[in-house]
Amino acid sequence: MILEELKEILSPVIPVETGVFSSVAPERYVVLTPLSDEYTLHADDRPGYDVQAVRISLYDKGNYIKMKNQIVCAVLAAEMTVTGRRYIGHEDTADYHHYAIDVAKAYEFNKEMEE
Repeated sequence: MILEELKEILSPVIPVETGVFSSVAPERYVVLTPLSDEYTLHADDRPGYDVQAVRISLYDKGNYIKMKNQIVCAVLAAEMTVTGRRYIGHEDTADYHHYAIDVAKAYEFNKEMEE
């Protein structure tokens, strides 16, 4: 669910792929990588919430800071939690700045999710 939401909010602004970019990479794009899918919020051995986490990897050949801020604002507006942000480094061979934004969202667990 979180992957679909992130694609929906980010794809109008920046090219989005899941796992790895599948075509010729543009000057700026993001790759979504699932990090976890847990039932952490329950006390009666019956999950009430499914907490999903994803890493948004921003690759940018120019100034990545403006796009980083736009992504963070979009994620927060979608009621997701930013759990971490960090500059990974500059990829010299491809000439991209790599910045990671980790996000999570809790989804109420119900019968519809089981199907």
